[in-house]
Amino acid sequence: MARHRIRKKLIGEINVVPYIDVMLVLLIIFMITAPLLAQGVKVDLPSADAKPLDRKSQEPLVVSVTQTGEYSLNIGETPDKPLDEESIVNIVAAVMRLKPQTQVLIRGDRDARYGDIVYVMTLLQNAGVPGVGLMTDPSGAPRKRRNK
Repeated sequence: MARHRIRKKLIGEINVVPYIDVMLVLLIIFMITAPLLAQGVKVDLPSADAKPLDRKSQEPLVVSVTQTGEYSLNIGETPDKPLDEESIVNIVAAVMRLKPQTQVLIRGDRDARYGDIVYVMTLLQNAGVPGVGLMTDPSGAPRKRRNK
């Protein structure tokens, strides 16, 4: 009896089905995580050794937040006059269009709510401000923490 060997021909193809499965899983992961990453407020925090602003540069735009949650800008004849959110966005957007290098700072009252400060940051972000600075007490003396 003669044995016939059947030779199998090698297939020169790559099975891409596992790669497609992996790509679909990655696509789903990125679709879920991308909206979660876009919900933050962009803030450039200063380092621990903060230095005072350069007095030779132009005057910064300062948004003040009071303890009661009122907002004001250091622009105009009455810089302490409370402004609504829409006015702040419009004024800051106009200043940024005219002088895009203007520094924008937030001066928050010590007893202001954190949510009010974050809300001002989102307003400034909507007005086109690329980075926000936070003003601190220049005396450098730490204040005692209040117990409530």
